[in-house]
Amino acid sequence: MSRDMWDPQSYRRHADERSRPFFDLVARIAAERPGYVVDAGCGTGELTGWLARRWPGAHVHGFDSSPAMIAEAPAGDRLTFSVDDVTRWRPDRPVDVIVCNAVLHWVPGHREVLARWTEALAPGGWLAFQVPGNFDAPSHALVRELCLGPWRDRLGDLVRPAPVDDPGGYLDLLTGLGCRVDAWETTYLHVLTGDDAVLSWISGTTLRPMLDRLDPGEAAEFLADCAALLREAYPRRPYGTVFPFRRIFVVARR
Repeated sequence: MSRDMWDPQSYRRHADERSRPFFDLVARIAAERPGYVVDAGCGTGELTGWLARRWPGAHVHGFDSSPAMIAEAPAGDRLTFSVDDVTRWRPDRPVDVIVCNAVLHWVPGHREVLARWTEALAPGGWLAFQVPGNFDAPSHALVRELCLGPWRDRLGDLVRPAPVDDPGGYLDLLTGLGCRVDAWETTYLHVLTGDDAVLSWISGTTLRPMLDRLDPGEAAEFLADCAALLREAYPRRPYGTVFPFRRIFVVARR
């Protein structure tokens, strides 16, 4: 992209729902006294700060490719941040824990990244990541239909196949690299509030490449097309809009 497509305020919408998988992931890391912890693709860094509280003896470093996100990060004692890309980042010393929350589905070739990160772990070190596994859900399938239909000329090249493995694929990869692996999946039933709640959610994630491509008038038209389809697929109920969201989790120890 020619410019930073990530908007911290947009991404913070539904922050509670977005952070829950992070805590479910980190709860399975049994590291007791790590010295160096890295949050790869840390976003605005709020959850990176939680890692520093979880392991009070560790130096915790977060990095993200978005300067706008890192500008919001709360650096402090034992907590540092930098702008970097997961495909290029190299640690300057062995890492005790690497956490990567909802990032790798954006990274073509991320299996090679996982292999490199495994090599960067200290003996007994931990690698933990989670990725969305909902690319066949209506929230994605309907957007693909629009991009390959009426919006083909402007957005058709942005459509991509499902970018992640299932849990078994990651289990095979990381056990082959000498790790002990715990891999699983969970489907959350998020109950979202407000009008066009699913559109609001995906506007901060899935739709960012499309919205980055379009001028303001086109973006408004595209969002209206998405909203009409999503309202039908995810009807609003008296208590909110139910948004099933499958996620894939992996915790590996070297």
